[in-house]
Amino acid sequence: MNNIPRTNKLFPFLCLVCITVLLNAIHGSSQPNKAESLILGCGLEEGGGKDADGRQWEPDNKYVSGDKSVISKASFQDPSLLSVVPYMTARIFPSEATYKFSVQPDKRYWLRLHFYPALYSNFDPSNSYFSVTANGVVLLTNFSASITCQALSQAYIDREYSLAPLNSDSLTLTFKPSENHDGAFAFVNGIQLIQMPDLFDTAAMVGFVEQSVDLKAMHSQTMFRLNVGGQFISATQDSGLSRMWYDDTPYLFGAATGVTIQAAKDVMINYQSMPQYVAPPSVYSTSRSMGEDKDVNLHYNLTWVFSVDPNSMYLVRLHFCDYYYSKVNELVFQIFLNNQTVTNVFDVIAVSGGKGVPTYKDFVVYTQGNKGFSNNLWLALHPSVEQKPSYYDALLNGVEIFKVNDTDLSGPNPLPSAMLEEHEEKERSFAEDDDSISATIKKHIVIGGAAGGAGFAVVAAILIFAHKNKKKAPASYSNTSSWLPVYANTHTNGTKSTVSGKSNGSGSNHLSAMTQGLCRYFSLQEMKQATKNFDESNVIGVGGFGKVYKGVIDNGFKVAIKRSNPQSEQGVNEFQTEIEMLSKLRHKHLVSLIGFCEEGDEMCLVYDYMALGTLREHLYKGNKPLETLTWKQRLEICIGAARGLHYLHTGAKYTIIHRDVKTTNILLDENWVAKVSDFGLSKTGPNMNQGHVTTVVKGSFGYLDPEYFRRQQLTEKSDVYSFGVVLFEVLCARPALNPNLPKDQVSLSDWALQCKRKGILENIIDPCLKGKINPESLNKFADTAEKCLSDCGLDRPSMNDLLWNLEFALNLQENPDASHDEIHQFEEVNLNDNNDMAAHST
Repeated sequence: MNNIPRTNKLFPFLCLVCITVLLNAIHGSSQPNKAESLILGCGLEEGGGKDADGRQWEPDNKYVSGDKSVISKASFQDPSLLSVVPYMTARIFPSEATYKFSVQPDKRYWLRLHFYPALYSNFDPSNSYFSVTANGVVLLTNFSASITCQALSQAYIDREYSLAPLNSDSLTLTFKPSENHDGAFAFVNGIQLIQMPDLFDTAAMVGFVEQSVDLKAMHSQTMFRLNVGGQFISATQDSGLSRMWYDDTPYLFGAATGVTIQAAKDVMINYQSMPQYVAPPSVYSTSRSMGEDKDVNLHYNLTWVFSVDPNSMYLVRLHFCDYYYSKVNELVFQIFLNNQTVTNVFDVIAVSGGKGVPTYKDFVVYTQGNKGFSNNLWLALHPSVEQKPSYYDALLNGVEIFKVNDTDLSGPNPLPSAMLEEHEEKERSFAEDDDSISATIKKHIVIGGAAGGAGFAVVAAILIFAHKNKKKAPASYSNTSSWLPVYANTHTNGTKSTVSGKSNGSGSNHLSAMTQGLCRYFSLQEMKQATKNFDESNVIGVGGFGKVYKGVIDNGFKVAIKRSNPQSEQGVNEFQTEIEMLSKLRHKHLVSLIGFCEEGDEMCLVYDYMALGTLREHLYKGNKPLETLTWKQRLEICIGAARGLHYLHTGAKYTIIHRDVKTTNILLDENWVAKVSDFGLSKTGPNMNQGHVTTVVKGSFGYLDPEYFRRQQLTEKSDVYSFGVVLFEVLCARPALNPNLPKDQVSLSDWALQCKRKGILENIIDPCLKGKINPESLNKFADTAEKCLSDCGLDRPSMNDLLWNLEFALNLQENPDASHDEIHQFEEVNLNDNNDMAAHST
């Protein structure tokens, strides 16, 4: 009874709480969270509008800042526009302006920008050049929607980005007109900002053995999203992420395009543990295969070709679902990207686990080329003959290609094809000759010319129709991607660069006369004689350039001869770089180049023979039992290699960045003296005033500086990062990357740093060293390695400081009982010695 009064007093409060919770629930269900989903029609009036799919687009005025923006409606609606909203209204920026949106700092977001380059009031789209950044991430630079649409034969274009967590509660989207064009302005028709799940993890790097790329913290731009063998999938038909999937037909290469297949009605797509948002069932229920004729299939590849920006990194996601076969080894095929083997054995049933079960595979590929020109990314499938499957066929259900970077996703404006320019010229001449075409219609021709065309036949039909009807009406390409370039079947065969030492046809060599005069020239006959005709028993190593043979020249002098592999990616450029670099450098801790051979199809480099092989052989995976290196020996080897790199950075005429520091490129002579080798990827910086050299990314994953990888800006601190990985490799006696280990242990650098910060580093060091390292020496060594692996190059030590720390660690190991005064004296002596290191060479 005593509780009744208290209950009566609490009742109004409890009612208020319940009502508040209920109202919040109702409000949350009726209005989307603005931090999670925004669909804005730029320039829309109050109340917004709905697109053809029934989606509601809201006005953008609450999010934009800058009083000088102009709202305008397009003067002409292209027939290929699928919807008036959001394309027929635009917000135009004659000067820099920003949008600001609330976001969750730890979430990934889709950002979609929509552009329709029409005539807006007195703003001519041909004058629109601008950049767009999102919290400093460059999305577009000197972008022209008009040129892009013209080159891609589209009336409008969308750009879709996946922004990694920004570690900020706001996203600032900045539009800035170009300063290089008079009267330039920026504009946008629609903006979508939608929170998305974690679609990206790690992916294997094509061309690098056992290497992977962590994509979780990288931004991406959608380049292609194709429903292979199926139809267009609209945003409302997607699996909750409002993506659009396009037909793959325009990207097929050659006449052999295979056959399309659709799953039977009684086959259910069973996602099992894979989230359904990865791709909708309609992607996995259709596919393209090679066909049933074994003899035909064995003589061609099922191939797609995509035009991409050069010198960029791409994530290629391949979607698979076998709804016809149900047993392992019934259908096994090979996958190739850019003429490189991704896998020789891919069995969808074996990977997915059963019939009708979808799966996908991610691969990262780096494309190289000339700046300002497009490259092609090739995808090909072929039956895996060696596996002797029941059926010689291959299949694919879907393809997604994303450009990935962490700071800059921009690319050049595409160039119109010669065919398109030719027919546009004919079109203009035709229009000028036809006096019945009004000035207004002529303006539409200039603005919308070939806006939706997909080939000469279509353009010709348009012209005939226009002439008869006295009206210009740009055609449309059915289901053309608004962000995907359409090239139909006009695949251009790019010129391949030579990757071997083959003659250019005139009999001349690839090396300049100056390069040839830098060191000794050997004939091919001398190389064969030195290696007993390249006998396999003399092979002492294999690298990216080719095999390395032990040889004998000049009546008994031992040498190492590196012979190029004609199929190797490291070719003429690396061959010439190695000669130019090493012939000018002489140092006790650099491998000496004796000479070279270039004759016919052969390229060879001749070095001093290093009797004890690579450092890696003495740490793990040796070809023969080798004595275990003591901690003192390991420190001395690291110090020797550091001295060689220090000389490259400071002692040569120009700063030289090695760019491929790893344990296989640290060689040991008969006295255990370490020498840095393999300068084929090295880069000189004659003018390092900027502090970096901008260059395409090369090196070995596992050792690659993440800052260099992200920004393509190479500094000497990139070598320092790689050397930090070497230090942990020396300490732990395990590879830089080991995909067979648990996920958090695959990368040695990540795993070692994690263990060090938890204070358990001793648990992962080489068992042969446990109890044999002075704790002070270990701490100094580990601290040094940790600093080398700092994410920011500025936080890493110089090679001089690194060298000093290693010598200090060696001193602590040899003199564990040294007094503070002795240590201080050692510090002073070593500091003076290392400052003069650049002047000392042997």
